[in-house]
Amino acid sequence: MQISDLLSPEGVLPSLKFKDKKHLLQHLSEKAAGITHVPQLRILETLVERERLGTTGVGQGIAIPHGRLAELKKITGVFARLETPIEYDAVDNQPVDLVFMLLAPEGAGADHLKALARVSRLLRNQASCEKLRKASTAEALYAILTEPPAGTSSVAA
Repeated sequence: MQISDLLSPEGVLPSLKFKDKKHLLQHLSEKAAGITHVPQLRILETLVERERLGTTGVGQGIAIPHGRLAELKKITGVFARLETPIEYDAVDNQPVDLVFMLLAPEGAGADHLKALARVSRLLRNQASCEKLRKASTAEALYAILTEPPAGTSSVAA
């Protein structure tokens, strides 16, 4: 599974300005609603419900809010780079500036976990995160996010 399977160019937001997690999640839900045609409020409720179980702020300035929705047809991502890091209740208590929201169909099962693992692997890569933090356009961010992982071929096996 590649990031390009989860994320389209219109799902990349290069320089958001928000003061808190609530407004960020509202905006990401709105963007995802436009891509998935699932109501924004339904997406937001799913994300907030997931946050109640435990933070999706995974540390080192990264958050991966996610959830499952019966209405979805395929796994869909939205990536945002924040101009200024915000408080997110992350596991390391550090503010967050890189956010990859992932939404999956209710029955996605292992594919949802594979997608989460793929996003997590990408965002644990220090070099990739440095590039993402320096990039200023949606096109540049999308190119960084979708470049094949080091040591892999871009040709599917």
